[in-house]
Amino acid sequence: MNKEILLSELHFKAVRSSGAGGQNVNKVSSKMVLIFDVSSTSGLNEEEKERIKVKLKTKISQENLLILTCDEDRSQLKNKKIITQRFFELIDKALQIPKTRKVTTVSRSAKEKRLQEKKKAGEIKANRRKVDL
Repeated sequence: MNKEILLSELHFKAVRSSGAGGQNVNKVSSKMVLIFDVSSTSGLNEEEKERIKVKLKTKISQENLLILTCDEDRSQLKNKKIITQRFFELIDKALQIPKTRKVTTVSRSAKEKRLQEKKKAGEIKANRRKVDL
């Protein structure tokens, strides 16, 4: 993954934001929309592209566009920084390969402890019964 190439391939769009801002919200486009074309990027190899398509399939459109939005701040520049940082975190997380689980067996002492506890519970239940004279 080449971050410089990915950064150059990002497309930003400023949109009018909802929420705080008073009368200013009707004039200023502070919400930022990040658009990234996953299939035509040269910053990722084919294996990384497929991994991203699988991991982020809910965030990717049918045209293979990853679309993220940010309207947390009233400043367009701050929103652009936030969304760029969020994009790289999302890509890094999607590209992480999970560790394979090593199969382990239950230890003998753990098995014995479990059986002892079962036996103790059975004895307690047996003592609850009525005594047969």
